[in-house]
Amino acid sequence: MPMFTDSHCHLSFPELAADLPRIREAMAQAQVGRALCICTTLEEFPTVLALAEKHDNFWATVGVHPDNEGVTEPSVADLVERAAHPRVLAIGESGLDYYQMEQRKGGRSVADMEWQRERFRVHIRAARQARLPLVVHTRDASDDTLAILREEGESGGAGSVGGVFHCFTETERVARAALDLGFYISFSGILTFKSAGDLRSVAALVPLDRLLIETDSPYLAPVPFRGKTNSPAYVPYVAAELARLLGRPVEEIARQTSENFDRLFMRAE
Repeated sequence: MPMFTDSHCHLSFPELAADLPRIREAMAQAQVGRALCICTTLEEFPTVLALAEKHDNFWATVGVHPDNEGVTEPSVADLVERAAHPRVLAIGESGLDYYQMEQRKGGRSVADMEWQRERFRVHIRAARQARLPLVVHTRDASDDTLAILREEGESGGAGSVGGVFHCFTETERVARAALDLGFYISFSGILTFKSAGDLRSVAALVPLDRLLIETDSPYLAPVPFRGKTNSPAYVPYVAAELARLLGRPVEEIARQTSENFDRLFMRAE
């Protein structure tokens, strides 16, 4: 049986960090062989990197999440310098988040989010300088996300670094546009939610060689664990849902998504 790869998790977050030995044991039992630990602030980066340095099946990213305010604003140099570490595989997660502007952003407008767009540009420039892929977070902001990637040279052609649209929840149109730019698309436990019929339709259209699976743990635990703390050990449930949608054996999904991870993040041919 091929091992599963969780391409996006937050093991540095307190609710998971405190339980790491049990999580690692559960991963081994579930045949989850690897996990990419995602950085969301520069302040958090040493903790994320320490996980990757201590465990040979964990890797790290460096980046500042678009929702994080009141944290160190990264420069291109800040990101490139940290990305030089051999355990760092990508820049991010970064992108745009216009979700619930009234409730979550204090009633600010999309025009007021220029700082977020500028932060995303910094991450793209750092990724291109470091020659590392991007981990893209986009929520209710897909047109601007795609436009900024194109403006910064990420067309899928020569010189592009590409990356992944993580925890994908957008439309078929956005999926096709991301694929056209050379990006991979990663699905989370949301794919198993009863309400996610439209997303399942999109997932069925993504080429097998561009699919990744993730947990985004501690969030978004898949059915039958919905509402509980998520863990990389649950990523096989995402693979099983993809297998069902695509009419493929789950072993094939495990192998293919792990090969895709290698191609994108490990630069395997």
